Amino acid sequence: MDEMTKSQWIVDVLDRYERPLVRYATWILGNTECAREIVQETFLRLCKEDPEAVSGHLAQWLFTVCRNLAFDTRKKECRMTPLGDLEIGVAPGLEDKQTVSQILQIVETLPKNQREVIYLKFQCDLSYKEISSITNLSVSNVGFLIHTAVRAIRKQVLAEPVRRTQ
Repeated sequence: MDEMTKSQWIVDVLDRYERPLVRYATWILGNTECAREIVQETFLRLCKEDPEAVSGHLAQWLFTVCRNLAFDTRKKECRMTPLGDLEIGVAPGLEDKQTVSQILQIVETLPKNQREVIYLKFQCDLSYKEISSITNLSVSNVGFLIHTAVRAIRKQVLAEPVRRTQ
């Protein structure tokens, strides 16, 4: 791949993955500026990679590098933040802010490994296989964690009494 083609490839990758990576790193670090630095370092490392070496697993590579850098940084200087403090997208059909807020509160109570796979699946739109590569969990374990988390969220949401105004 010539330099011009590689430069365009980097720009395309940056356009597609920068925002999800910043959100993910912010979720880990609780600090958007720190997260942007982590993502910048992730892309600097990508520039040193041969595009052929990461083709077919680009998302996993990016999220894994970003995750490792963020956790290293967090150990040194930052603390983790609750998921609800982020710019969270709302799933189609969930316009009720009270329900979304309730779900985010429930997600915060889940075990850390469930929170992470839920975040990667529903906020970063990654596949079970991609999440498996990033977290070093088996695909079946990722599926189990997501299933267990969704079931716990559903159970708690449905258990809440519906408030009606009269």
